Amino acid sequence: MPFVSIRMAGSATKEQKAGIVADVTASLVTRLGKNPAAVQIVIEEVSTENYGAGGVLIVDRDAPKVPASEGDAHAGSSQ
Repeated sequence: MPFVSIRMAGSATKEQKAGIVADVTASLVTRLGKNPAAVQIVIEEVSTENYGAGGVLIVDRDAPKVPASEGDAHAGSSQ
């Protein structure tokens, strides 16, 4: 009985996860001749706040970058 564990950073919709399960099952049936009823798949969604790569949390790495002039409320104002 094949058991497939998929971990991914972030989340997916129910429809996307259903598609992944269908695709992975079909691949094991086609490539290994497995009975689709025997294929077990678990999808684990890991919060991007709980996963890092290259020394940076994924949530911080993927955050939109705001130019300093846009992020500073006082930029461009005359005093």
